Amino acid sequence: MVKPSVIFLMGATASGKTALAMRLHDELGCDLINVDSAQIYRQLNVGAAKPDTATLANYPHALMDIRDPAEVYSVAEFREDALAAIEASVSAGKIPVLVGGSMMYFKALLDDLADMPEADPRVREEINAQAEREGWPAVHAELARVDPAIAASIHPNHSHRISRALEVYRVSGKTMSELRAQQTAASVPNVLDQYRVSTFALALQDRAELHARIAARFDQMLAEGFVDEVAALRARGDLTLDLPSMRSVGYRQVWQYLDGDCDYATMRERGIAATRQLAKRQMTWLRNWPHPVHSLDAAAAPEQLLWRIKGELSMKERKRC
Repeated sequence: MVKPSVIFLMGATASGKTALAMRLHDELGCDLINVDSAQIYRQLNVGAAKPDTATLANYPHALMDIRDPAEVYSVAEFREDALAAIEASVSAGKIPVLVGGSMMYFKALLDDLADMPEADPRVREEINAQAEREGWPAVHAELARVDPAIAASIHPNHSHRISRALEVYRVSGKTMSELRAQQTAASVPNVLDQYRVSTFALALQDRAELHARIAARFDQMLAEGFVDEVAALRARGDLTLDLPSMRSVGYRQVWQYLDGDCDYATMRERGIAATRQLAKRQMTWLRNWPHPVHSLDAAAAPEQLLWRIKGELSMKERKRC
């Protein structure tokens, strides 16, 4: 049986993934599927670097604007929704392009997910209260004592992932590492075995250029009304900084500025620094990616990048003949 093609287009923030995906749409008639954990939320527009309304009319993205910012959207939910979008695209005779920088989402599609206990609001509140008293690095240290493997993969200030890993242990009595090992032992088949996945990583080799792009894009967001966007979200009254949507890079920093925690210049510096840290984490993911991946130089001309991608797809076509 011939497997349909699927393209994964990953990369650090500000590397040009969206623009390249739109070129693939033009050249190959590809469907675009969003893999960005901020762009799934409605009302997160400027700060999430979404294409504008006119652009999206010509280049629609599945899984964009599918949740309210007050909602929590899990990796498991993304996986289910993404697989349905891939199947719909393939059934229509298209090549789906999954584009974004949320590496955990990509990993979930390739490696499946271990069955984890449902979220427990009471336990999560206990962990948040502990973090308020002791700080997230201290909570991370506790996680390191019970699940050193998972703790080693999480930054000491990554509150959401620390909280979830510790919550899993407190609710189930088993660590994330144990639960994932159980799934591996069960030999659960990878659902993407039915597709021929071509994975491309877009990156800038010059770190200074990446940092310059990040700063320029953040300044552009501010000029386009990022502060007003966050002010409108705060005014809703049902959102807090504990929600995943508001923990998105940039949103937390602007929210804190509006709370009076810092001045405008400091907010800008913090937002750019947080975006740089995100890019660094994304690049670490890409360096350690356990599956075949084709590196693309983000500084190359778009025509070169398209030639590389189309060449890889053609090679796979020849191999299956």
